[in-house]
Amino acid sequence: MTRTAGRGSVARTYWAAGSAVGLALLFAVGATVATAGGADSAPEASRTPGLYSADAGFARDMAVHHQQAVEMSFIVRDRTKDEPVRVLAYDIANTQANQRGMLLGWLDMWGLPKVVADEPPMSWMGSGGGDGHGMEGHAMGGAVTKPGALMPGMATKEDLARLGSAEGRDAEVLYLQLMTDHHKGGVAMAQGCADACGNPAERALAQGMVEAQQSELQLMADMLKQRGAEPPAAG
Repeated sequence: MTRTAGRGSVARTYWAAGSAVGLALLFAVGATVATAGGADSAPEASRTPGLYSADAGFARDMAVHHQQAVEMSFIVRDRTKDEPVRVLAYDIANTQANQRGMLLGWLDMWGLPKVVADEPPMSWMGSGGGDGHGMEGHAMGGAVTKPGALMPGMATKEDLARLGSAEGRDAEVLYLQLMTDHHKGGVAMAQGCADACGNPAERALAQGMVEAQQSELQLMADMLKQRGAEPPAAG
């Protein structure tokens, strides 16, 4: 009975996550229209952000953060035959690849670089250190920047190697745990942009990310419980 109820909960969470993801993609489309429309459509949206602005910093950092989520999702797809995990991985890979393309497209339209050598990760949130390691070991939104990882919630090379060598239930559990941390960091980053970014379309996209990833966090907690596993310990 417990397992059947859990499946119903997962189905409801899938629907909620899908709705939030759909909203995020609609925001992305709106972002292109607003940005391309120039001063006639939205004066605030038409202003080009500065090199070290929250808008540009978020676009650069979240593009990197999203790329790892896509990578982990493709890894687990080949390490398990479990359909719910494979569907979740596909949804995350597809959504975050599309959002990453939008973020990089904004940087191109703004004439800004995708990498800035002297910009520490997360410095746009006022948390980076001058040596580029200011976030290491720092908890943000329940996610920690582990030694060897670039940003909050990101997996290390060792984590990715473990995922790539795991199979079946072990791969499913590790993926769900790593992605839980990844989403916690992503939610905190996206909320930072929703609060601080100047471009209204980018703020809207960031808020869509917050809602979608929060729904997926609940989904992943349910899936871990079904597999007799726990979410990763906070901090």
